[in-house]
Amino acid sequence: MTQPAPLFDSARIGRYRARASKHYADHAFLNERAWEDVLNRLDSVTRSFETGMLINPYTPNHAGLPAFIEEKKEIPAMTAQSQDLVISLMHLHLENDLPGALHTILQGLRPDGLFLGALFGERTLYELRASLLQAESEYCGGAQARIIPFAEIKALGGLMQRAGFALPVVDVDRVTVRYPSVTALMHDLRGMGQSNPLAGPVRSLRRDVLGRTEEIYRERFGTKDGLLAASFEIVHMCGWAPHESQQKPLKPGSAQISLHEVFGDKVQKEKP
Repeated sequence: MTQPAPLFDSARIGRYRARASKHYADHAFLNERAWEDVLNRLDSVTRSFETGMLINPYTPNHAGLPAFIEEKKEIPAMTAQSQDLVISLMHLHLENDLPGALHTILQGLRPDGLFLGALFGERTLYELRASLLQAESEYCGGAQARIIPFAEIKALGGLMQRAGFALPVVDVDRVTVRYPSVTALMHDLRGMGQSNPLAGPVRSLRRDVLGRTEEIYRERFGTKDGLLAASFEIVHMCGWAPHESQQKPLKPGSAQISLHEVFGDKVQKEKP
Protein backbone atom coordinates (compact mmCIF):
# COMPACT_ATOMS: atom_id res chain seq x y z
CA MET A 1 0.00 0.00 0.00
CA THR A 2 1.33 3.45 -0.93
CA GLN A 3 2.09 5.55 2.13
CA PRO A 4 0.59 9.06 2.14
CA ALA A 5 3.01 11.93 1.65
CA PRO A 6 4.17 13.39 4.99
CA LEU A 7 2.39 16.55 6.07
CA PHE A 8 5.48 18.00 7.75
CA ASP A 9 9.06 18.35 6.52
CA SER A 10 11.12 16.75 9.32
CA ALA A 11 14.40 18.27 8.11
CA ARG A 12 12.82 21.71 8.03
CA ILE A 13 11.51 21.23 11.58
CA GLY A 14 15.01 20.26 12.71
CA ARG A 15 16.51 23.40 11.16
CA TYR A 16 13.88 25.62 12.75
CA ARG A 17 14.50 24.10 16.18
CA ALA A 18 18.28 24.44 15.86
CA ARG A 19 17.89 28.09 14.84
CA ALA A 20 15.50 28.78 17.72
CA SER A 21 17.75 27.14 20.32
CA LYS A 22 20.16 30.11 20.27
CA HIS A 23 17.69 32.51 21.90
CA TYR A 24 14.93 30.15 22.91
CA ALA A 25 14.73 31.44 26.49
CA ASP A 26 13.42 34.77 25.14
CA HIS A 27 10.45 33.04 23.49
CA ALA A 28 9.79 30.04 25.75
CA PHE A 29 6.86 31.42 27.76
CA LEU A 30 4.28 29.02 26.29
CA ASN A 31 6.58 26.02 26.74
CA GLU A 32 7.23 27.07 30.34
CA ARG A 33 3.51 27.55 30.96
CA ALA A 34 2.80 24.05 29.65
CA TRP A 35 5.64 22.62 31.75
CA GLU A 36 4.33 24.23 34.95
CA ASP A 37 0.89 22.79 34.23
CA VAL A 38 2.37 19.32 33.67
CA LEU A 39 4.23 19.53 36.99
CA ASN A 40 1.03 20.56 38.78
CA ARG A 41 -0.77 17.58 37.31
CA LEU A 42 2.08 15.30 38.30
CA ASP A 43 1.92 16.60 41.87
CA SER A 44 -1.73 15.56 42.08
CA VAL A 45 -0.89 11.91 41.26
CA THR A 46 -0.62 9.78 44.38
CA ARG A 47 1.33 6.84 42.96
CA SER A 48 5.14 6.81 42.92
CA PHE A 49 7.37 6.44 39.86
CA GLU A 50 10.78 4.85 39.53
CA THR A 51 11.51 5.45 35.84
CA GLY A 52 10.41 8.24 33.57
CA MET A 53 11.09 10.10 30.33
CA LEU A 54 10.57 13.71 29.22
CA ILE A 55 10.37 14.20 25.45
CA ASN A 56 11.10 17.86 24.75
CA PRO A 57 12.86 19.00 21.56
CA TYR A 58 13.49 22.48 22.89
CA THR A 59 15.88 23.85 25.49
CA PRO A 60 14.31 22.48 28.68
CA ASN A 61 13.40 24.34 31.81
CA HIS A 62 14.82 22.04 34.49
CA ALA A 63 12.88 23.67 37.34
CA GLY A 64 10.97 20.96 39.17
CA LEU A 65 12.23 18.09 37.01
CA PRO A 66 12.17 14.89 39.10
CA ALA A 67 15.59 13.24 39.33
CA PHE A 68 14.40 9.90 37.91
CA ILE A 69 13.31 11.44 34.57
CA GLU A 70 15.53 11.02 31.52
CA GLU A 71 15.32 13.74 28.84
CA LYS A 72 15.02 13.08 25.11
CA LYS A 73 14.76 15.46 22.14
CA GLU A 74 12.40 13.15 20.22
CA ILE A 75 10.43 9.96 20.76
CA PRO A 76 12.98 7.12 20.97
CA ALA A 77 12.54 3.46 20.16
CA MET A 78 11.43 2.53 23.66
CA THR A 79 11.97 -0.82 25.28
CA ALA A 80 8.54 -2.36 25.87
CA GLN A 81 7.09 -1.67 29.33
CA SER A 82 10.23 0.13 30.52
CA GLN A 83 8.80 3.42 31.84
CA ASP A 84 6.49 4.33 34.71
CA LEU A 85 5.98 7.84 33.33
CA VAL A 86 6.30 9.49 29.91
CA ILE A 87 5.89 13.25 29.46
CA SER A 88 5.61 14.76 25.98
CA LEU A 89 6.09 18.53 25.88
CA MET A 90 4.95 20.67 22.94
CA HIS A 91 5.99 18.55 19.97
CA LEU A 92 3.21 16.07 19.14
CA HIS A 93 1.39 18.62 16.96
CA LEU A 94 4.34 18.29 14.54
CA GLU A 95 4.35 14.50 14.34
CA ASN A 96 3.57 13.12 10.88
CA ASP A 97 2.16 9.96 12.49
CA LEU A 98 0.44 11.06 15.68
CA PRO A 99 -1.45 7.75 16.19
CA GLY A 100 1.85 5.89 15.78
CA ALA A 101 3.59 8.21 18.24
CA LEU A 102 0.90 7.60 20.86
CA HIS A 103 1.11 3.85 20.28
CA THR A 104 4.91 3.93 20.74
CA ILE A 105 4.54 5.84 24.01
CA LEU A 106 1.90 3.41 25.29
CA GLN A 107 4.06 0.39 24.43
CA GLY A 108 6.92 1.90 26.41
CA LEU A 109 4.81 2.27 29.55
CA ARG A 110 4.57 -0.39 32.21
CA PRO A 111 1.05 -1.46 33.22
CA ASP A 112 -0.51 1.41 35.19
CA GLY A 113 2.15 3.76 33.80
CA LEU A 114 1.18 7.38 33.20
CA PHE A 115 1.37 9.51 30.05
CA LEU A 116 1.15 13.31 30.23
CA GLY A 117 1.29 15.28 26.99
CA ALA A 118 0.98 18.94 25.98
CA LEU A 119 0.63 20.20 22.42
CA PHE A 120 -0.94 23.04 20.46
CA GLY A 121 -4.65 22.59 19.66
CA GLU A 122 -7.11 23.53 16.95
CA ARG A 123 -7.72 27.24 17.70
CA THR A 124 -4.03 28.12 17.85
CA LEU A 125 -3.21 31.12 15.60
CA TYR A 126 -6.64 31.11 13.96
CA GLU A 127 -6.46 34.92 13.61
CA LEU A 128 -3.16 34.80 11.72
CA ARG A 129 -4.41 31.93 9.55
CA ALA A 130 -7.55 33.84 8.53
CA SER A 131 -5.68 37.09 7.85
CA LEU A 132 -2.98 35.44 5.73
CA LEU A 133 -5.56 33.47 3.77
CA GLN A 134 -7.59 36.57 2.90
CA ALA A 135 -4.55 38.72 2.06
CA GLU A 136 -2.92 36.15 -0.25
CA SER A 137 -6.24 35.38 -1.93
CA GLU A 138 -6.73 39.07 -2.70
CA TYR A 139 -3.20 39.78 -3.93
CA CYS A 140 -2.08 36.47 -5.42
CA GLY A 141 -5.31 34.89 -6.64
CA GLY A 142 -4.81 31.98 -4.23
CA ALA A 143 -3.26 31.26 -0.87
CA GLN A 144 -0.56 28.89 0.30
CA ALA A 145 -1.01 27.04 3.58
CA ARG A 146 1.27 28.71 6.11
CA ILE A 147 -0.27 27.67 9.44
CA ILE A 148 -0.42 23.94 10.18
CA PRO A 149 -3.78 22.19 10.73
CA PHE A 150 -3.79 21.65 14.49
CA ALA A 151 -5.71 18.65 15.84
CA GLU A 152 -9.21 19.07 17.22
CA ILE A 153 -9.59 18.43 20.93
CA LYS A 154 -12.28 15.76 20.49
CA ALA A 155 -10.14 14.00 17.90
CA LEU A 156 -7.21 13.82 20.33
CA GLY A 157 -9.38 12.06 22.90
CA GLY A 158 -10.44 9.55 20.26
CA LEU A 159 -6.82 8.97 19.22
CA MET A 160 -5.87 8.20 22.81
CA GLN A 161 -8.68 5.67 23.09
CA ARG A 162 -7.76 4.00 19.82
CA ALA A 163 -4.10 3.84 20.86
CA GLY A 164 -5.24 1.86 23.91
CA PHE A 165 -4.84 4.31 26.79
CA ALA A 166 -7.06 3.72 29.79
CA LEU A 167 -8.99 6.54 31.48
CA PRO A 168 -7.98 9.18 28.90
CA VAL A 169 -8.58 12.83 29.75
CA VAL A 170 -8.08 15.79 27.40
CA ASP A 171 -8.49 19.42 28.41
CA VAL A 172 -7.31 22.78 27.12
CA ASP A 173 -5.54 25.88 28.40
CA ARG A 174 -6.46 28.89 26.25
CA VAL A 175 -3.97 31.74 26.11
CA THR A 176 -4.32 35.10 24.34
CA VAL A 177 -1.08 36.98 23.65
CA ARG A 178 -1.09 40.55 22.35
CA TYR A 179 1.48 41.77 19.84
CA PRO A 180 2.23 45.22 18.40
CA SER A 181 2.34 43.87 14.83
CA VAL A 182 2.12 40.78 12.66
CA THR A 183 5.89 41.00 12.21
CA ALA A 184 6.37 40.81 15.99
CA LEU A 185 4.10 37.75 16.17
CA MET A 186 6.01 36.00 13.38
CA HIS A 187 9.31 36.86 15.08
CA ASP A 188 8.06 35.20 18.25
CA LEU A 189 6.93 32.10 16.35
CA ARG A 190 10.35 31.90 14.72
CA GLY A 191 11.97 32.14 18.17
CA MET A 192 9.73 29.30 19.38
CA GLY A 193 10.83 27.10 16.48
CA GLN A 194 7.26 27.19 15.15
CA SER A 195 7.82 28.57 11.65
CA ASN A 196 5.91 26.94 8.78
CA PRO A 197 7.02 23.26 8.71
CA LEU A 198 4.61 22.03 6.04
CA ALA A 199 6.17 19.80 3.41
CA GLY A 200 6.73 21.04 -0.12
CA PRO A 201 8.01 24.32 -1.54
CA VAL A 202 7.34 27.44 0.50
CA ARG A 203 6.60 30.63 -1.41
CA SER A 204 8.15 33.74 0.11
CA LEU A 205 5.63 36.07 1.72
CA ARG A 206 5.54 39.22 -0.39
CA ARG A 207 5.87 42.57 1.34
CA ASP A 208 2.55 43.84 -0.02
CA VAL A 209 0.81 40.66 1.16
CA LEU A 210 2.33 41.08 4.61
CA GLY A 211 1.11 44.67 4.71
CA ARG A 212 -2.41 43.62 3.72
CA THR A 213 -2.28 40.83 6.33
CA GLU A 214 -1.55 43.49 8.96
CA GLU A 215 -4.53 45.57 7.82
CA ILE A 216 -6.93 42.63 7.90
CA TYR A 217 -5.61 41.46 11.27
CA ARG A 218 -6.17 44.91 12.79
CA GLU A 219 -9.65 45.19 11.30
CA ARG A 220 -10.79 41.78 12.52
CA PHE A 221 -8.72 41.01 15.61
CA GLY A 222 -7.24 44.29 16.82
CA THR A 223 -7.67 45.27 20.47
CA LYS A 224 -8.79 48.64 21.83
CA ASP A 225 -5.22 49.53 22.78
CA GLY A 226 -3.95 49.04 19.23
CA LEU A 227 -2.46 45.58 19.67
CA LEU A 228 -3.18 42.30 17.86
CA ALA A 229 -4.68 39.37 19.75
CA ALA A 230 -3.11 35.97 18.99
CA SER A 231 -4.79 32.84 20.36
CA PHE A 232 -2.95 29.73 21.49
CA GLU A 233 -4.51 26.52 22.78
CA ILE A 234 -2.33 24.23 24.87
CA VAL A 235 -4.05 20.86 24.94
CA HIS A 236 -3.16 18.58 27.86
CA MET A 237 -3.54 14.82 27.42
CA CYS A 238 -3.51 12.32 30.25
CA GLY A 239 -3.81 8.56 29.99
CA TRP A 240 -2.74 5.35 31.70
CA ALA A 241 -1.37 2.10 30.43
CA PRO A 242 -4.11 -0.47 31.14
CA HIS A 243 -3.92 -2.40 34.41
CA GLU A 244 -6.39 -4.73 36.12
CA SER A 245 -6.52 -2.51 39.22
CA GLN A 246 -7.95 0.46 37.31
CA GLN A 247 -11.57 1.49 37.56
CA LYS A 248 -13.70 0.08 34.74
CA PRO A 249 -16.80 1.78 33.29
CA LEU A 250 -20.05 -0.04 33.96
CA LYS A 251 -21.60 -1.99 31.11
CA PRO A 252 -24.87 -0.58 29.69
CA GLY A 253 -27.87 -1.92 31.62
CA SER A 254 -25.81 -2.98 34.64
CA ALA A 255 -27.07 -0.26 37.00
CA GLN A 256 -28.46 -1.59 40.27
CA ILE A 257 -30.90 1.29 40.82
CA SER A 258 -33.14 3.17 38.39
CA LEU A 259 -33.45 6.93 37.97
CA HIS A 260 -37.13 6.70 38.99
CA GLU A 261 -36.08 5.29 42.36
CA VAL A 262 -33.79 8.29 42.88
CA PHE A 263 -35.86 11.14 41.46
CA GLY A 264 -39.37 9.69 41.40
CA ASP A 265 -41.84 11.59 39.22
CA LYS A 266 -39.24 14.30 38.43
CA VAL A 267 -37.82 12.07 35.72
CA GLN A 268 -39.55 12.84 32.43
CA LYS A 269 -38.77 12.02 28.86
CA GLU A 270 -37.38 14.90 26.85
CA LYS A 271 -40.00 16.39 24.56
CA PRO A 272 -39.26 16.19 20.85
